[in-house]
Amino acid sequence: MRFRLLVLTCLLTLLTGCAGYQVGPQGLYPAHLRTVHVPMFQSDSYRRGLGELLTEAVVKEIERRTPYKVVGPDAADSVLIGRILSEDKSVLSENIFDEPRELEVELRVEIEWIDSSGGAVLGCATVPVAPLAAQLTQTATFVPEGGQSIATAQQEAVRDLAREIVNQMQAWW
Repeated sequence: MRFRLLVLTCLLTLLTGCAGYQVGPQGLYPAHLRTVHVPMFQSDSYRRGLGELLTEAVVKEIERRTPYKVVGPDAADSVLIGRILSEDKSVLSENIFDEPRELEVELRVEIEWIDSSGGAVLGCATVPVAPLAAQLTQTATFVPEGGQSIATAQQEAVRDLAREIVNQMQAWW
């Protein structure tokens, strides 16, 4: 009888002690949100279609890796707003004739994640703060002589940047 009581007590302690934990990737993201709206990323770059390309990559990444559903503005619990601040291209190395051999593309974006009440979700703290904007930078290199172009480098940078934006959506511990 005593043994059964001891086992039952241990079992109840184990079960109630783990009540606040979540298993799986859903535990990485704020649980009070279910949906997110991602309006078209604004772009300060002169390259056409860069905002659309990044928005599409971010939406796909959110749907693939998070428990959130991307919805329209009327049905959303939160909004992820983004702006491409700059897009630069620089030469990393040249050949003996001063022709570029390896170049780098750099994208810099600013994102804000705001819940329906207007509070910041991105970079949440226990103290109420104004919505925080996170700035992220991603680079990608390309070699024109190897058949690569600025378009392939931009695609790589956009893919990596979308992954990093979704990483920033994880809950702060």
